[in-house]
Amino acid sequence: MNEECVFCKIAKGEVPCYKIYEDENFLAFLDITPRNKGHTLVIPKKHCCWVWDLPNVGEYFEVVNKIANAIRKAMDTEWVVSLVIGEEIPHAHVWLIPRFEDDGHGNFIDISKVLKFSDKDMKDIAEKIKQRI
Repeated sequence: MNEECVFCKIAKGEVPCYKIYEDENFLAFLDITPRNKGHTLVIPKKHCCWVWDLPNVGEYFEVVNKIANAIRKAMDTEWVVSLVIGEEIPHAHVWLIPRFEDDGHGNFIDISKVLKFSDKDMKDIAEKIKQRI
């Protein structure tokens, strides 16, 4: 763990999150700066700066796949954009962003557009996704 890393703090339970999934190695939670309703982050619990440095990257992407499919069902969409950027927080993570016909993003997701949802809405979204895993 990295004492300064916000994702490590979330994984240790020191910082709250809207948890969707957790196992021994990985954690999925709603992004608090969502680009769309249901925007989820999937992280390894052990600090690793880059996704491609994970020794169990195959297991990681099996979890990403599970979460993406739960999002598709929960958000009633076939389109979930997956992004591996990694520059904003130096801890491996995958963004899973559901897309909707009327989301106003056109053909490409605008990652500069941040939406706001109430605490209740975020809890409801997280629960809806969790029920589909």
